[in-house]
Amino acid sequence: MEQTFMKERKVLPLVLSMSLPMVISMAVNSLYNIVDSYFVAKLSENAMTALALVYPVQNLINAITIGFGIGINACVAFYLGADEREMANRAASIGTFLNFLHGAAMMVLSIAVMPFFLESFSPEKEVLRMALVYSNRAFLFSAVIALGMAFEKIYQAVGNMKITMISMMCGFIVNIILDPLMIFGIGFFPELGIAGAAWATGIGQCASLLIYIVCYAVRPIPVKIERKYLRTDKKMLFRLYSIGIPAALNMALASLLISVLNGILAAFSEKYVLVLGVYYKLQTFIYLTANGIIQGIRPLIGYNYGAKEYGRVEEIRRTTLRLTMGVMLVGSVLSWLIPEHLIGLFTSNTETVQIGVSALHIISLGFIVSAVSVSCCGALEGLGKGKQSLYISLARYVVVIIPAAFLFSRFAGPDGVWYAFVFSEFVSAAAAHIIYRKGMNINLHFHAG
Repeated sequence: MEQTFMKERKVLPLVLSMSLPMVISMAVNSLYNIVDSYFVAKLSENAMTALALVYPVQNLINAITIGFGIGINACVAFYLGADEREMANRAASIGTFLNFLHGAAMMVLSIAVMPFFLESFSPEKEVLRMALVYSNRAFLFSAVIALGMAFEKIYQAVGNMKITMISMMCGFIVNIILDPLMIFGIGFFPELGIAGAAWATGIGQCASLLIYIVCYAVRPIPVKIERKYLRTDKKMLFRLYSIGIPAALNMALASLLISVLNGILAAFSEKYVLVLGVYYKLQTFIYLTANGIIQGIRPLIGYNYGAKEYGRVEEIRRTTLRLTMGVMLVGSVLSWLIPEHLIGLFTSNTETVQIGVSALHIISLGFIVSAVSVSCCGALEGLGKGKQSLYISLARYVVVIIPAAFLFSRFAGPDGVWYAFVFSEFVSAAAAHIIYRKGMNINLHFHAG
């Protein structure tokens, strides 16, 4: 399969054709946590709080493996655009091996630190017990996640989005079938409770990886993952990590933010911690279409940048911004029309639902403007400019929102934390526009007009 269509087809149809499978894939990926949470919520509110406390570390594992995968994606797409097949093969092979090592390391470290991490956020022994039961099993699959992410980004880089979609859908189907069976002990399955949710998710992730391996063996792609390409290459390592580390930090910053906000909200009530956990699960689902578009355009931008089609790169970026703003408008409307139903998926406690509705109303005020930051980050990562993308994420997740949440909560109570989200999105959007313009290559500026 040749990738020249990436620089030949009209931009809007091309972006849509690349993004739609990724939107479906992102929806499926988001449903992993949504489905787990839905069934776990049937156990107790303590079980849901346990998942909320584990989520930041789960997000950190995903951040490292997906972030480095973005580095693999950008390098492979760039070298394919520049017609350097040997370098593309080396990027894919070295990147896959390194991501496996990242996953294995995160498995060991995460399981080791979880008892100390959890004790910092909850005194409830039952919540801590359930959180450890879930995390000690879910984290066993970290290396599987890492390998799956490497294959996902390589398939995206060559423009084969359908395999990614099929792989993730198969994993989700396995997960959604096993969840109720293993949690509640239906049929010949034992009743495992919250542990069943962890095993179901892990087995689903194994199914996704198996699809990639089978497809790669049966129907080869233009990029080869082979042992002979694993030669030490300092230039390649630098390129992979110079994109992968900032991309991983971009995603890991969300874990830092959630942990800090959990600390602020816990001083008021654990119900607010639960609401924040529920919001992040919903937020993932609300943002999934925008993130799917970003995943679709990264290889397009990387390929066209490698092919020196600078004006086309800027056209893709502008198209992406318009699409993501439309998507976030829909998310805002849903947050005002059916907030009770959204929050009610995860708790039946009336007080908690009301707190969640108020939070969703406030936070959603910043959804549309967040499209600026999201699209600029995606474009910069596609260009291989991970450092500039990291600056934008630092503004969104650390520099603006954490001080604002601390300050606003002193005057407005827990609602101040929700208003800090909105304030951060507006400030970060302005910063993103400036950083993107300054971070662009001078050739890109010139050709884009």
